[in-house]
Amino acid sequence: MQLDIPKGNFAGYIFDLDGTLIDTMPLHYRAWDAAMNRHGLTETLDEDLFYSLGGVPTVRVAEVIGAHYGLKIDPLAIEQTKEALFLTMLAAVQHIAPVVAFARRVAATHPVAIATGGMPEIAIPALKATGLDDLFEIVVTPRDVAPGRGKPAPDMFLLAAEKMGVPAVRCLVFEDAEPGIQAALAAGMQVVRVQSRR
Repeated sequence: MQLDIPKGNFAGYIFDLDGTLIDTMPLHYRAWDAAMNRHGLTETLDEDLFYSLGGVPTVRVAEVIGAHYGLKIDPLAIEQTKEALFLTMLAAVQHIAPVVAFARRVAATHPVAIATGGMPEIAIPALKATGLDDLFEIVVTPRDVAPGRGKPAPDMFLLAAEKMGVPAVRCLVFEDAEPGIQAALAAGMQVVRVQSRR
């Protein structure tokens, strides 16, 4: 994988987690498919629908999938089921090596942060399981911003910049999903698009 790093005097670097630093998206898909089947879905979850929701908070993903299939669901119950299933799969998670290597390199001289659509009870174990918890002291999740202000709203990226003490316009964001890319651009940041690995 070739990373297309733009020229610029960047003062801080913000990374999405799933599909950007660690290759969890296939595992998230398996967990979502199983969870939705436990909650009324009678067919295989559409992969394109799932991948179009990358970076979106879990409860909102449940709502969108439920609406797509015309299901009456409890999004919070589905979130609990899905996250419990995902946690059982963490041992299989791998780094996305070029992005992790870049993060380790810049972290030696610049502040770094994570802005993830995953909740902390999933993101923190994933970081620990992949040995990245020592690299990222700043982890911003949808729980750190107002309800409904996760990606594609810019709030999480703006908060990550604030926590790093860096102006938003001097941050470079690494993202694999369209909602996250939209959020970073809305925050006035440049973006490196990490190609999907599915």
